[in-house]
Amino acid sequence: MAVADQVPTDSGFPARTDGADVIRDIDLAGKTAIVTGGYSGIGLETVRTLVDAGVDVIVPARSREKAETNLAEIDGDVRVGDMDLADIGSVRRFADEMAGTLDRLDLLIANAGIMANPETRVGPGWESQFGTNHMGHFALTLGLIPLLERTPGARVVALSSTAHKVSDIHWDDIQFENHEYDKWQAYGQAKTANALFANALSRRMKDSGGLAFAVHPGGIFTPLQRHLPVAEQIALGWLDENGEPSEMAKAGFKTPEQGCSTTLWAATSPRLDGKPGVYCEDCDIAAPTDPENPLARYRGVDAHACDDENAERLWGISERLLAEA
Repeated sequence: MAVADQVPTDSGFPARTDGADVIRDIDLAGKTAIVTGGYSGIGLETVRTLVDAGVDVIVPARSREKAETNLAEIDGDVRVGDMDLADIGSVRRFADEMAGTLDRLDLLIANAGIMANPETRVGPGWESQFGTNHMGHFALTLGLIPLLERTPGARVVALSSTAHKVSDIHWDDIQFENHEYDKWQAYGQAKTANALFANALSRRMKDSGGLAFAVHPGGIFTPLQRHLPVAEQIALGWLDENGEPSEMAKAGFKTPEQGCSTTLWAATSPRLDGKPGVYCEDCDIAAPTDPENPLARYRGVDAHACDDENAERLWGISERLLAEA
């Protein structure tokens, strides 16, 4: 699962394919999925598409009321559970409940996350983006591994981001305790962690035949941007001076329906059989970053995010942190 394994498959699906088109010819009836963050943004579209395909979906939520309201329009098998990724106790309780009530888990989609928020501490003092985006999902997955292992062909999809290019893991100070907090460095670290998590998990699922992948969904306007002032989004080029999507955003951003497509491709595509732990984008395996490409900041995967040694190092650190939580 090194950068040399990042070889696109020519999947046949354009970058802006709707999620429903990706799974149109895949039989998912009777399967069970857990989708974190499945009541907002691309998570909601992921759930809607899976339910329409006959999947029984469970959505763990910090706010049950908000989740039930947002999911009420979906006609099918979707249930809400109580869980806050920033509260490891609630993550463990949810995982225990699922392990005790489900007889299979075909898909675990680690979709929820926070982005570029002010410095905040969660759990035993973890930096919040690392603690929520990575450690919460790490704890959830460990609790659900017995279910995944006894489900033939189970897959785990961890949502990373092109923001992994902003930062490797801050190995000497992951929690920003001894150097100045930078919200984008923290987000980049968390997204690198998501990719390395899928890499390491894939080895731990090998004996049971399961697979794990990391996914960059693309640029999409969703509640993920809630911590960014309009002025900052204008400076980033995402919005114009009137606060509307810029021409750059119109050309490059996806709709939520398109934003869930790479997640669903990674969760179901037979093209990924035998290719554990790879990082995907635009409904395909991402190529290694080409530094000569003017779009290198937004396309491809950097070597530090698909490095086996880094992945195992982070897994060990995460186990120790979780044991102390």
